[in-house]
Amino acid sequence: MYVSSWPGLTPDDLWRSRSEQPRMPYPLNTAHALSFYVARSGIYHLFRALGFNQGDIVLVPDYHSGNEVSAIRAAGATIVYYPILRNLEPDLEALSRLAKLSPRVIYVIHYLGWPQPMKEIEALCRERGSLLIEDCALSLLSETDERPLGSFGDYSVFCLYKTLPVPNGGLLVQNRNLLGDLADLELERCPRAAAAGRSAELALEAVRSRSDGIGKVLFGVKRAFGQMLRAARVRQVPVGNIGWNVADVNIAMSSISNTVMGGLEYDEIRRRRRENFVLLQRRLEGRATMLRKDLKEGVCPLFFPILVEDKHAAARALWQRGIGAVEFWNEGDGGTDARYLRAHVLELPIHQDVTRSQVEYIADQVLRLELQPAQ
Repeated sequence: MYVSSWPGLTPDDLWRSRSEQPRMPYPLNTAHALSFYVARSGIYHLFRALGFNQGDIVLVPDYHSGNEVSAIRAAGATIVYYPILRNLEPDLEALSRLAKLSPRVIYVIHYLGWPQPMKEIEALCRERGSLLIEDCALSLLSETDERPLGSFGDYSVFCLYKTLPVPNGGLLVQNRNLLGDLADLELERCPRAAAAGRSAELALEAVRSRSDGIGKVLFGVKRAFGQMLRAARVRQVPVGNIGWNVADVNIAMSSISNTVMGGLEYDEIRRRRRENFVLLQRRLEGRATMLRKDLKEGVCPLFFPILVEDKHAAARALWQRGIGAVEFWNEGDGGTDARYLRAHVLELPIHQDVTRSQVEYIADQVLRLELQPAQ
């Protein structure tokens, strides 16, 4: 059996009639959203438009991917880290102390669909006169207090392809204080080869999830074709990678991403992810160490996170069994708890394409491996 890391792209996703679908949810329905090839480009342009002077401080969580940090620094801001605890929430006392530096921005990351304590952070921003920016790259379609994540801050950013079956796409949302420099921004068209290549990968993931043998053969053909394109020096722009390339910050989201998003059933995506989370939780309860057991109303989980002693070995073992386990954020800055999370958090796929039998298969393989819990 094969279980892909990310949702695949099917013919239905491409051809489903927009007229048959309900109104798209936030942030896809907001008038003040700018789309980019990847979310880090939106972060860069936001901080450039805000205009940072020497010494202007941005408080950033010490558990991060590195891409957002590179984008913020490239825009000229000074970063000071605040600690994230092992439950994926900030140390509010430490954050309050650091807020006495009167930061220009407090930057919040919502991890894997779970919300940060927004009431406390909003109050802190009001008290210190700081802008609030929400990073929802891992938390599209999640809500808290009956409000979508990303709607609390002055600005928010989203990574679309982590949750949806689209080849690329990042959104920058201006909830308040529209910036003139962003209105004048001119983006270049997404390279066709980049959009087509990633779309083909997503389509093959969908095929392989249903027929592993056929999918492997087709992936081999695709890899050979990709090597030909690289040899011909056709421009390829990666997504999902860790790195910063200023040459790519002005690339727009592809038209195929817009087409696919117009026909998706967003309530069903949220429902399936939550259903798969609960099913896997029941199977692993008491036999695997879970990072988060709570699934409050409104949370749309990106993955099912578990804690293992040897993250890399566990991921390799699961991949050998056809399970696309994901290792997020292996390297970077941070305190004791952030280093712990980088070393031990392993994400299991529970996205909307994962079937009940695949969830059962994931649970069976995790239990058979008898993965050692993190110490």
